[in-house]
Amino acid sequence: MATYDLKRELKEFYAPKNTTWELVDVPEQQFVAIDGTGNPNTAPAYTRAVEALYAVAYTLKFASKREAGRDFVVGPLEGLWWADDPEAFTVAAKDSWNWTLLIAQPPWITPDLVGNARQAALAKKKLPAIADIRHLTLHEGRSAQVLHVGSYDDEAPLLANLHDEYFDTHGLTFGGLHHEVYLGDPRRTEPAKLRTVIRQPVRPALRHAERG
Repeated sequence: MATYDLKRELKEFYAPKNTTWELVDVPEQQFVAIDGTGNPNTAPAYTRAVEALYAVAYTLKFASKREAGRDFVVGPLEGLWWADDPEAFTVAAKDSWNWTLLIAQPPWITPDLVGNARQAALAKKKLPAIADIRHLTLHEGRSAQVLHVGSYDDEAPLLANLHDEYFDTHGLTFGGLHHEVYLGDPRRTEPAKLRTVIRQPVRPALRHAERG
């Protein structure tokens, strides 16, 4: 059996090429997830959350291969981001950001398997944040999506375009949390070459829905 790889199985969502906003229909997925708040560049909780998330993700991978004979590539880090004021993202007010970090899982990974992997990883790694890892099912559906190439700090113009122009032109508004998929490792890739999938679930804006 071939190794399951998100970038092959869900290519439209993990290997897009469009650098301007396009609408996509995102299927239901499941993840391991952990919640937090604060600036991802400076908050210690963010670093601890990433370490815990990967510890559980790799424990799941090895358990799946060993016990079920089904292997998979551990997916990239993803994040859901929100703030009381959506414009916190267009002005990079990072201290006010809330986040849920994610790593997508193949369809056969169940909540019980996540729970078992959490306990096994916690016993081995001794990272307290592992206890906060949870299973999450997410169905974003219709979403605006774009591939951003460059520094994370350079995303603001794309988001301003989405909020101020694209939404109005297409009669859309926010339909879920801001979602990012990190295809590059900032520890090994220069900022100008980082690749990030930016996704925003959408719904019809009220004034357009009323007209319809």
